[in-house]
Amino acid sequence: MIELVERHTALAVMVGSRAYGLHGPDSDHGRRGVYVAPTRAFWRLDKPPTHLDGPAAEQFSWEFERFCELALQSNPTVLEVLWSPLVETITEDGRQLLATRHAFLSRRVAQTYGGYARDQLDRVAARRERTGETNHKQAMHMIRLLVAGVHVLRTGEILVDVRHLRDRLLAVRRGELSWEAVTGWAETLQAELADAAATTALPEQPDRDAVDRLLTAVRERNLE
Repeated sequence: MIELVERHTALAVMVGSRAYGLHGPDSDHGRRGVYVAPTRAFWRLDKPPTHLDGPAAEQFSWEFERFCELALQSNPTVLEVLWSPLVETITEDGRQLLATRHAFLSRRVAQTYGGYARDQLDRVAARRERTGETNHKQAMHMIRLLVAGVHVLRTGEILVDVRHLRDRLLAVRRGELSWEAVTGWAETLQAELADAAATTALPEQPDRDAVDRLLTAVRERNLE
């Protein structure tokens, strides 16, 4: 099955700290991708896999349709793939996917980005109460998600590269900011997120018709 990734990848990008502009010399090389299973493979009882790990370390890919489903749900991890500045592989299907990326956006991003961030904040707080230790890396990504959520609601674009906040975010990761300072920053961003959600120009719902047209065109191109 891994040959689907090796032979049919439409889009492959780098994600994580290197895409965020927060990497150091020992940072991992996280990769995410989208592959297009041959259309005839769906005519069998055993369908192609919706996602695959590998073949490289820290590489994860979704089949095109599954990727679209998750992107329509405003999944932050998936949406970042469409705006990553570090594109490693792209085909015509991948170019069409990127050309349609704004169709996936809706006001739901306020819930998903805010929800992911609150979940991480709750986990960090729970660990502090239980062990007295702070997961500073998780706290940093909680802040990053809130920043990205505010940005997409205000601009209609997913913010991946946050190097303009690199020093401050890395200070959170190194534990140089007090927990009170971190939670204070989070509270400010949560208020900005609520304000941005109330005034955003993003549509109430994503453009499913545009995504349907994209998926149909991709399936037709891969009917061989």
